[in-house]
Order: sequence, then C-alpha cells, then structure tokens
Amino acid sequence: MKKTFRVIIVLMVIAFIYYSTPSYIKKALVHLFPEVEDYKFFQNREIKSDNPIPWNTAHDYMNYNLTKQERDTLENYKSIAYLIIQNDSIVYEEYWDDFNKDSYSNSFSAAKSVVSLLLGAAIQDGYIKDVNQSVSEFIPEFNDESYNKLCIKDLLTMSSGLNWNESYINPFSMTTQAYYGDNINELVLGLEVSETPGVEFKYLSGNTQLLAIIIKNATGKSLSDYAYEKIWRPLGATNSALWSLDKKDGVEKAYCCINSNARDFARIGKILLNNGNINGEQIFPEDYLKQSITPATYLVDHRTLQTVDFYGYHWWIVNHNGEQIPYARGILGQYIFALEKENAIVVRLGHKRSRNYIHHHPTDVYSYLNTAKRILSERKK
Repeated sequence: MKKTFRVIIVLMVIAFIYYSTPSYIKKALVHLFPEVEDYKFFQNREIKSDNPIPWNTAHDYMNYNLTKQERDTLENYKSIAYLIIQNDSIVYEEYWDDFNKDSYSNSFSAAKSVVSLLLGAAIQDGYIKDVNQSVSEFIPEFNDESYNKLCIKDLLTMSSGLNWNESYINPFSMTTQAYYGDNINELVLGLEVSETPGVEFKYLSGNTQLLAIIIKNATGKSLSDYAYEKIWRPLGATNSALWSLDKKDGVEKAYCCINSNARDFARIGKILLNNGNINGEQIFPEDYLKQSITPATYLVDHRTLQTVDFYGYHWWIVNHNGEQIPYARGILGQYIFALEKENAIVVRLGHKRSRNYIHHHPTDVYSYLNTAKRILSERKK
C-alpha cells in the first residue's frame, strides 16, 4: 500500500512539473536539437514561386570529380547539398541523404542575411531613410529615453547592447524560447539596452527579429510577402519557400528558418554579384550592399576585444587567401558564398559544421571554398 502511494505521489509530481513547464521547453525537450527539416512541425508562411527561371547547366556540367579529402570533408559533416554556379550556370552539384534539388532545408541563421537584404530593399523603396535612423522611429515600444541611442545600424552590425541571451544549449535561454515559443515579438519587445550601442560586437538573434519588426512596420507587409516581392519573384526562384512562424498566422522567425533548396538559396548570392540590380532594376541599393559586406572595423569583439574584420550588415566576411568573401551562415553549416572574382556562387547545406574556428569562421568554410576554387580554376584550363 505504501509503495502504491509513493508511486502515485511521484506521478503527481511529474504531472505537476510537466503541466507547469512552459510549452517552448516541452517542445525543446521533445525535439532536443534543431534539425534541417523542422519546418515539418512548425507553422509556415509560403514565399511563392510564380516566375520560375531555372539556372542553366554549364557545357561542362559535372565534368569534375571531388578529391578524396574534399569528399571526406563534405560527408564527415553530413552534407546534404553542395552546389557551384558560375556565370548563371550550374557547374557542379551533389546531394546526399535522400535530399535532391527540390528538397527543403532550413536556412537557420543564413536567414539573417536575407533580412539584411530586405532592410536594404525597404531603403530603396523609400520606406526607410537610412540605417542611422533610430529604432524608436519604427517600434513604438522603444519610444523611451533609454533607447534613444539605438539605431538600425547597431542591429545590423550586432552591436545593439541589448540584454538578449544567445545560448544554444540552455533550454531556458531566449534563443530556445524564440525557436520553440509562440510569441517571439513579445520576447524581443521586452529587451532593454544594457550596454552602449555601436561599441562592441555581440552576436544576438534578437537583433534580427527587431529588424523584422522594423521592416514590417515600415512596409506594412509580412517578411514572406516582401521576400516574394523583392527576392523570390524577380530572381526567378523555381520552388516556393516556407518561412517558419512562431504560431499559426503568426510572425516569421526572422533570425532563422527559411526553408528552401540549394538552387534557390543560390539566388541570394546572385544579389551580391549583381550589386543589387536584377534584370535591369535596382532592387537593392548598391551602396548599402557594399557596406553590408564591408567589415564593421569600428567595433571590437566583446570576447577578444579585437577589431571586427569578419562581419558587416548581417553578412559574415572571410579572408580566403587574401580575398574577402561574403557569406550567409547557419548553425548546422548552411552556407551561401558569393565569389566576385569568379562571378560564382557556392552553396553548402548539411546537418553539421566544424566546431573548430579560424578567426570566427568554422574550419569547414575554408574546405568548401578550396573545393570550389579548385574546380573553377580547372575550368579555365
């Protein structure tokens, strides 16, 4: 009888803990770690494809073989796609793990670069004057003296000084709540400026979500609709994309979670190569794009206190053999590289990325660039 009573008490305690635990923590415990196909259990908003312009295939399409070392790197990090496009033609592409050219994969934080592009489009359209405007001009909740020094540029360069907790391990962190929670705007609108903006680089996903609110309030359009208007349609994406929401009919998780395929993700790189001009129309301001992929060297990294020579307006910048290459980056190795010298785009998608870094860049970044550079060099011979 006593044993039965103890079991009942334990079950009651477990039930109490479960039902008193916030729903986002329950989801985090169920799913444990973010995966590339998480769109399957999130609500999503469609970015339509109604003007498909397929990439050409190069005359030497798939005439190149990966070396053993190159293949080992791609497969050790559980790649699902590797794509090289030059002069608007596909030179090389390969897929793994039952993924193909049409398979959806989560962009994760590579979406931050898309939000940066949409901010630039809003400037081109006249919705926003420039990046020096105060955040409080677009977000009424920030119309307080403590937010006066916070401007759009501070959000773009990850130097906002906001008290966001960027943690991918702690199930109680703001990042976890943003990913699995159902009211992301409420979360970021409660942030406070705890440090002087525009001084230190500190990577915070909450910055991107605030940029999304600015874009929506300025344009009156959802991020997905504006992405359709400024990216997906004019660039001729061949498949509709899905931008994951915090709940049904909710808002986009702007700092992550655009779900598309390697070929359509590559179009994001084309915007940089074309200096924002798509089919004769200047959709994105050329000077804004140039600044986006220029390191914010007036900042210092909050961890090392070294000059920030690796990040611009939501774009990473890697020094590869003396060449500054901008790229979008997601937590599981979602990469979109724009190689101006070769007029080429490289996309790598997968389940893992290296945990080792060379000056703020995962070491596998250099491997994928080396592979692309080798193949593109062979094309010249």
